[in-house]
Amino acid sequence: MRQNMVLDKTLVQWINEKPVIAEVIAYNPVLWINDHLYDNEDATYNNLELNWKDVLEAEERWIRFAPLISKLFPETMPQKGIIESALVELSHMKAAIKNTYNTDLDGKLFLKCDNDLPVAGSIKARGGIYEVLKQAELLALSNGMLKEDQDYSLLADKEFKEFFGRFSLAVGSTGNLGLSIGIMGSALGFKVTVHMSADAKQWKKDLLRSKGVIVVEYESDYSKAVEAGRRLALQDEMCYFVDDEHSKDLFLGYSAAAIRLKRQLEEKGIKVDKQNPLFVYLPCGVGGAPGGICFGLKLLFKENVHCFFAEPTHSPCMLLGLATGKNDSVCVQDFGIDNITEGDGLAVGRSSGFVGKVMENLLSGVYTIDDNELFKLLALLEDSENIQIEPSAAASLMGPITLKKDKAGIDYIREHNIQQHMNHATHIAWATGGSFVPVNLKREFYEKGKQLLEL
Repeated sequence: MRQNMVLDKTLVQWINEKPVIAEVIAYNPVLWINDHLYDNEDATYNNLELNWKDVLEAEERWIRFAPLISKLFPETMPQKGIIESALVELSHMKAAIKNTYNTDLDGKLFLKCDNDLPVAGSIKARGGIYEVLKQAELLALSNGMLKEDQDYSLLADKEFKEFFGRFSLAVGSTGNLGLSIGIMGSALGFKVTVHMSADAKQWKKDLLRSKGVIVVEYESDYSKAVEAGRRLALQDEMCYFVDDEHSKDLFLGYSAAAIRLKRQLEEKGIKVDKQNPLFVYLPCGVGGAPGGICFGLKLLFKENVHCFFAEPTHSPCMLLGLATGKNDSVCVQDFGIDNITEGDGLAVGRSSGFVGKVMENLLSGVYTIDDNELFKLLALLEDSENIQIEPSAAASLMGPITLKKDKAGIDYIREHNIQQHMNHATHIAWATGGSFVPVNLKREFYEKGKQLLEL
């Protein structure tokens, strides 16, 4: 066993304290249950840095900007400028999981199709676009060019594009957040720079450049790209840096999804209470998107929603941050883990300390998934439901399987005294991206998954 130090302890000491770390270091898929999960409303929800009022303000801002979004992106006109995705039941996928994984899932299985979100094609549209819009609103209001009661579609006019052209936006990204910032920022007239880590896919860089976005490439991982981008942005007083590791605005943009999901569940006649528990499985990179959504859902549904993050076995940054209690003070490389995964949006070595702190008492747990399973689940979904997603999004589909089969999941259900209600459970796998992936790459992903399924 390696004896190098992680903060003030050896790896052996860490493993003695948290045995799950031994499995994580060995790259074995695990389910870590958060023993700090606490559902007492007074003790938890009311002591958070953000609250329900903040979430409602985010949703109100989305509504104010809907006319502008509809004008800039005609594909959103049917939804009147609201960027939202469908909630689709996966009855055929549920049967495919039973056949392939020998797991008969209790309750119903749904996919939240953020893989098909308009404008940016991924979950990052929720946070990235929201933060760009909030910054544009702030600039326009503070310069006397806009009032909150006006029709925000006027921000598409030439005078506003010229005005926003005096300012810059910057972000560090593995890909999808950069796309959302770049596409919306450029549409408004901002000069946008995206600092992209080594694992960012070439097609995402090419798409950004086609929108007039400056792409700066790094040979290092996500954290280094963010660090460099932040440093350069601070040197330019006209530049606003979208900070995925610390941004409350990104977080709140994502959190508004809970309001929309609640409405979709009601439209389908689905209850969420003690007798009808809700389970949500969210792929996790640095943590902003899944953290924001979990935050909104917990404020709405309290102890009746159970949120689990999904990470690649080679990039379990949130699991390590929460399990050790050290959040962003540790990274996967500290534990000898290489942070190399085909789930490029999840290739993050160090989690957000801000998100980790908020999740301490809200998140039910984190599970890890081997890259091969990403491709297998991706192929199963396409065969069974004719839905195409990218590998990182497929991590969400392993959630209900893990919860049903892993001893830690079985214990979790028993300890929460909901085993008798699981036949009425609703499982939502959150598909984080995929629609913008080039057709040839989608074929490669699918073929790889089919080959693995046949082994």
